[in-house]
Amino acid sequence: MTRTAEISRKTKETDVRLTLGLDGSGAGTRETGVGFLDHMLDLLSRHGRLDLFVDVKGDLETGAHHTVEDTGIVLGQALDQALGDRSGIHRYGHAVVPMDEARAAVALDLSGRPFLAFEADLPPGGTGNFDHELTEEFFRAVSSAARMTLHVTVETGTNAHHMIEAAFKAFARALREAVSIDPTEKGVPSTKGTLTS
Repeated sequence: MTRTAEISRKTKETDVRLTLGLDGSGAGTRETGVGFLDHMLDLLSRHGRLDLFVDVKGDLETGAHHTVEDTGIVLGQALDQALGDRSGIHRYGHAVVPMDEARAAVALDLSGRPFLAFEADLPPGGTGNFDHELTEEFFRAVSSAARMTLHVTVETGTNAHHMIEAAFKAFARALREAVSIDPTEKGVPSTKGTLTS
């Protein structure tokens, strides 16, 4: 079973091309025009064991909002497509990751039901051209398009870079667990018999 997806999405604001492999090694390139987002996607790919190729052309003259949100949408769509009917997966994932003084926890369920709970007291401002508030927008876009229940909590921290990085690493580790194949699961891990409708 090849668990891959290739998605292209073009609007008047962004042109996103993304290729995803769930059973990867962290291969790929991430070029969004937003350096901090590229760094976070690198972390996601490496710690999530995802092969992830991302190329985005966005209206960065208006800020990074559209680029970040639309990248999240397309990543979520690719996750949804690559998972297929979601049979045989662990479904749930959880991780707590420290990053120096910061610590973040993520719990997720590939439930077919989109929901984001985001708790983080991030310092105002931005890192490069990435406004810290875009962290929540990215995770909301991913959870909605991937149809996952996602809880992201930045438990502590003072350095925004560290806090956001801990959140992305925790998401990567939790996602890696959730999408992994459970050899004891012979069907869809749900009493409903489906995770896609």
